[in-house]
Amino acid sequence: MKEFKYVVTDPEGIHARPAGILVKQAAGYKSAVTIVKGEKSADAKRIFGVMGRGVKTGEEVTIKVDGEDEETATAELEAFFKENL
Repeated sequence: MKEFKYVVTDPEGIHARPAGILVKQAAGYKSAVTIVKGEKSADAKRIFGVMGRGVKTGEEVTIKVDGEDEETATAELEAFFKENL
């Protein structure tokens, strides 16, 4: 399993549009992708799971990737977060 932490810098946090893009990105991997905020985690391949975390600007999330393409998925998802959130 691979993981990385990211502090959200988008002024609106993880709102509907970037959440939808994140779900599409995560769905493209065979690995399980989980988004964690505080004590709660959710499947990053499900829009309600991502939106349900209610991530605001300045809050830290942890992205966990576990599976056969975890190396590629982790690198690409980290780049996605830096570019979009």
